[in-house]
Amino acid sequence: MSNVYDDEKFFKEYSKMYRSQKGLEGAGEWHQLKPLFPDLTDKKVLDLGCGYGWHCKYAVECGADGVVGIDLSEKMIATARERNADERINYKVCGMDAYDYPQDTFDLVVSNLVLHYIEDLNGIYKNVYRTLKDNGIFLFNIEHPVFTGSVNQDWIYDNEGNALYWPVDNYFYPGLRQTHFLGQEVTKQHHTLTQIINGLLQCGFFIERVEEAMPEQGMMGFPGMKDEMRRPMMLLVKASKITDTR
Repeated sequence: MSNVYDDEKFFKEYSKMYRSQKGLEGAGEWHQLKPLFPDLTDKKVLDLGCGYGWHCKYAVECGADGVVGIDLSEKMIATARERNADERINYKVCGMDAYDYPQDTFDLVVSNLVLHYIEDLNGIYKNVYRTLKDNGIFLFNIEHPVFTGSVNQDWIYDNEGNALYWPVDNYFYPGLRQTHFLGQEVTKQHHTLTQIINGLLQCGFFIERVEEAMPEQGMMGFPGMKDEMRRPMMLLVKASKITDTR
């Protein structure tokens, strides 16, 4: 898994983003992701790619007994410890493909906007399945395949700079995608919808909910938000580990 978030210039630009400054309420997908969280009273939670720790803090505010938040970026973890500290949260600098995933440990594993950096998606699914307790929940938000499968992850514009359409190409060829984001060249991994969903089923998960993120009405006045209704940017998935199928 690559890590551009410890680049000083990139991290500075990232910190200026609306969602970085406002937290969960500044995230366009939060109004859809929040209702998918299970009851967290006295539960154990693992946050894969915790970033600033917004979801970790939300979990303890909802009554979670203990939360582990991991992120490959030292800068992200340092910010999480500063802005979203709590004695019930243990932040660790660690990539999700290097974490040990202790067996039958967590009631919820959550991951927000990180899995599209992972090449071996099924490997992560297997590890998450192992670390979840029976009836545990895997809740994640990944960049939508229409977004990662686009050309440079950008619109085609007319001469006046108006967005004409969103180009998708080489959709059925998963793998590396290069995009320009916050002044840097960023490497991501494209996965088809079939890979994302069927991979969960093959690992034994039961899929409870799939949603394509749309901005809520109150955010439509923000720059560029109306264009977010023209193509999906994020895919929200809630899956559960059910070992007893009787």
